[in-house]
Parts: sequence; C-alpha cells; structure tokens
Amino acid sequence: MSTSHEAGTATTHRVLILGAGYAGMAAAIQLAARTRRRTDVQVTLVNAQERFTERLRLHMTATGQQLIERDIPALLADTGAQFVRGWVTAVDAQAKTVRIDSRVLHYDTLVYGLGSVVDTALVPGVEEHAYTLDSAQDATSLADRLARLADGTVVVVGSGLTGVESAAEIAERHPELTVVLVGRQEPGATLNRKARAHLRAALDRLGVRVRSGTAVTKVLPDSVELAGEAPVAADVVLWTGGTRVSPLAAAAGLTVDQRGRVVTDTALRSVSHPDVYAIGDAAAIRQGYGVMHGTCQSGMPSGVHAAMSIIRALHGKQPRAFRFGYYHTPVSLGRHDAVVQFTRPDDSPRRACLTGRTAVWYKETVSASPWPTYRRMVRLPSSGAFWPHGGRYTRDTR
Repeated sequence: MSTSHEAGTATTHRVLILGAGYAGMAAAIQLAARTRRRTDVQVTLVNAQERFTERLRLHMTATGQQLIERDIPALLADTGAQFVRGWVTAVDAQAKTVRIDSRVLHYDTLVYGLGSVVDTALVPGVEEHAYTLDSAQDATSLADRLARLADGTVVVVGSGLTGVESAAEIAERHPELTVVLVGRQEPGATLNRKARAHLRAALDRLGVRVRSGTAVTKVLPDSVELAGEAPVAADVVLWTGGTRVSPLAAAAGLTVDQRGRVVTDTALRSVSHPDVYAIGDAAAIRQGYGVMHGTCQSGMPSGVHAAMSIIRALHGKQPRAFRFGYYHTPVSLGRHDAVVQFTRPDDSPRRACLTGRTAVWYKETVSASPWPTYRRMVRLPSSGAFWPHGGRYTRDTR
C-alpha cells in the first residue's frame, strides 16, 4: 500500500490540502479526524510556515502585543494528518501533482485553500512604501516601526473592518501618534445606524481622524496623494484596501472568476476539475444572495463542508450542496470597546447589535478564536450538524 504523496499505487487515496488558514485547517482537522481509522486514506496539509497565522488578530501584533503562538503540527496532533512545510509553486491539474519548493507531491483529491493577500499592485507606491497585514512577519515589522516613532502620523488606507480595527488599535496603543483613516466609504458603512454611530464615536474618542469618500492615488515615502484633494503627510502608511489571490489556480487551468478565484459548483468542487475542491478566500462560492466574501466566519464552514464532501465521495455517495448564511459582524475598537452587528444570512444588518464591554466579551469568547472549534472537530462523531465560528452553516448528513 502506498503511503507517499511522491509516488505509489492507487491503493491509498491521497488528499492534499493547500493552505493552513482558517479554512484549510478546518478541512484538514475535520477530514483527518474522521478518517484516521482508515488505512486507505492519507491526508496531508501544506503550508509555508509551521506557525498558524491568526489574521483576525494581526492588528494586535502590529501594535506590539504578544499573542500565543500556535504550532500547526501540534494542532494536527491526534488527527492522523501529515504536515509538509513549503511554498506551493505550481499545480498541475492534469497530472494531479503539486510542486512544493523543489518537491513534487501527488494527489487524488486536492483541496485548494491558498487564501488571499492585500492587493498592493493597484496603486503606485504601495508595494514600495506601505505596510500590510498579510502575515505575522508583516505585522511585526509594522510594530517595530511604530515603536521607533516618538511622534508623527500614521495613515491607514481602507475604511473596511480591517482598516477600522487597525486604526483603533494603533490609536489606543500609541496615543502619541496621529492616526488618519482614509477610505472610499464611511467607516462601518455595512452596520446599522446604532452600531455605526458607536463605531464612529469610538474612533473620535481615540482621536482617529477620518477622511471618507476619497481614494488614494499614490503612496510616497512621506505622504499619500488623494483623488482631487490635498495630499496627507504620513510617516507610516498601512494599506488594508483590496485583496488578490494567487495566480496558481488560473495557471493550472482551473476555471476562475475575474478576480482569479476558483469557480465552484454547489458542493465546492471546481466546475472544471471535480477532483479539486476550493475553499475560503481562494474560492468563488455562489449562494442565493451572491458570491460569498472572504471571512473566517465563512471560510471555516467551507473547509468543513469540503471535508465532509470528500468523506461522502469515499463512501460512494454524492456530496451535498453547501449552504451558508452570515450571522454577525464583530469589530474590535481597541482592547476595551467593540461593536457586534448581527446580520441576516446575506450579511445585511439586523436591528440587533452589541456595543462596549458586552461586545468585547462576545467577540473574544464567541467569534475571535478558532481553537475550541478545532477541538470539537476532533471529538465529533462521524455525523451530525456543525455550525463553526458563528455562521449559519447547514449540512444534510443523510
């Protein structure tokens, strides 16, 4: 019996999972835990780093706060999954191989979860002069730079949730600095009136200066240029606006959308290559309300569903359709304030929301940490409904 991804016969079904973000970890743990008693299934997770990156908390790392480091091999312990550290450099969907640095791994089923990064190519100067929060290393570099500033101005570009959380965190931890939040939309534009007002009041309290309704056209070493407005002086620029995905899926011949995300069927299989599942930010997953946007809230359920679909296929059954609805939008406003907007399944805001200390507690205990969810996956029986990380995920287990 073959137990190697690098060569062997078809007696072992080789499942290769690319990317150990929230979605990839969920897929690996769920699938490995439910197949660990089988000798004919091998699950391997590939990631560039052994450390799990908590992207939801990188704004904290960026202000010098120490987070507990999570080791991916340790998280996979007792599941039976293997871990391979390395950079994915090519996918050959015809040969069913993946190149990891100089090594080639074979697969029978591929789970593509390489995620997304901030798009630094759209605006001149971003790549050269702006910081991002794509990795723990990026966040640490920003923290080191902020720590060396006795005074000065930090411009956070992008008024989405990452930009808001980053601006609030920097302003709270570095009151000696001027923080300017620049974006096309008003901060909290997707929240209801009460939640939006609380968010804006918190930014005002923290001294964050908001420049909404404008776009950055160029980043310079000491400023950012705005469309139709005077430039804003900047000692540090943090870029949080827009994302892009790896070009590997398109290069492999998988059908992708205009943003390069793998187009999936209702079971999360590639519409062009059904032996490939796509999950998380790397996938264009259509629901009744449109294509899902990438969040931890939706990424983890997509990983779980891909795992359960593979298990069904191994049992000779057809996978079920993926159905997901959003439940909430949590936004931290420093360490002592937050907003939690409860939503309809299509992510539109409901009347209900939490603010202040109650929202802080909710965000930290319910939505911000995946570890209890991963532990439950290991202990779950082989059937039963699963709603990870605060989303509405329904699965037909028949």
